[in-house]
Amino acid sequence: MLKVAVIGLGNIGKTHTRWYSQNEDAELVALCDLLPERVAPVARQYGVRAYHDVDEMLRSEEIDAVSVATAGPENGGHHYEPVMRCLAAGKHVLVEKPISNDIEHAREMVRFAREKGLLLGVNLNHRFTPAADRAKCLQEEGDLGNVLFVNMSLWINNPNESSPWFHMRALHPHSIDVMRHFGGSIRKVQAFMHKAPGRGIWSNASVNVLFESGAVGHLTGSYDASGLHPIERCEVMGTKGRFVIENVYERLEFFPRTSPEKLVIDNPIMGGMSGFDDTFRNRINRFVEQVLAGGPLDASGEEGLAAQEVIEAAIRSWQHGTVEEVNG
Repeated sequence: MLKVAVIGLGNIGKTHTRWYSQNEDAELVALCDLLPERVAPVARQYGVRAYHDVDEMLRSEEIDAVSVATAGPENGGHHYEPVMRCLAAGKHVLVEKPISNDIEHAREMVRFAREKGLLLGVNLNHRFTPAADRAKCLQEEGDLGNVLFVNMSLWINNPNESSPWFHMRALHPHSIDVMRHFGGSIRKVQAFMHKAPGRGIWSNASVNVLFESGAVGHLTGSYDASGLHPIERCEVMGTKGRFVIENVYERLEFFPRTSPEKLVIDNPIMGGMSGFDDTFRNRINRFVEQVLAGGPLDASGEEGLAAQEVIEAAIRSWQHGTVEEVNG
């Protein structure tokens, strides 16, 4: 049984809490948030103790692993301190994406977890779906062949104007992680960005990538779309075929190169994923399973950092009008 706690009780923290409470291999033991009015009702709901100080919680409770679901600037600015405190206390950590909006902090978190011999994961939940799992099996079993290109699209409606780079740093860890999941490490990046009418931030992006393998890829992203329509599409072409994952989990299509037939797998109406929220369930269940097994983790801290390195390279590319090498 994995004893877990959650830090940060906004909407995402509440989601982590709910799925931990429903996992038969996890025991929710504590919740922590600086704001008493935010953590107290959730703690009462789940019958655990509420804390307002991370160090006090870590001293007072028997905890194996912690979800850090704080937010902050660009949705990652408040992750560093609680993650480092949990790691220093010997706890495994699952941190919300982005791992950090500060690349130096992200590097330090990964380095420190490695130094302490602890497991650090990132909630890159878009790849934790049956469609993505089946597509990965097709790739690993050789049906796809060598990857030639990866095309990725992710667009939602987010009017936040807090930072010029909010769209890139807060949303596209998901996009880049999915691209890397199928295409491998990314070596070079070229980015173009656009502000929609009335926007103060770079709310649209077009990013070209070169993978270490020599394959190429493209990301189209936006914060100016509707959440009422499909938000994501991933297309991967290999030497033996091509697959498309529609809207994160709704459909997988595989097109063999030499056959007129295609494989279609729809999300079933009975027994399938009931909605996007289930990606959190799948990710948290995998985290619990892999921590209990001693690791390694899917969507590890190293992978979360690698996604942020690509994003920072894209920002530099747009700032300087250059093709940028990706650090790391």
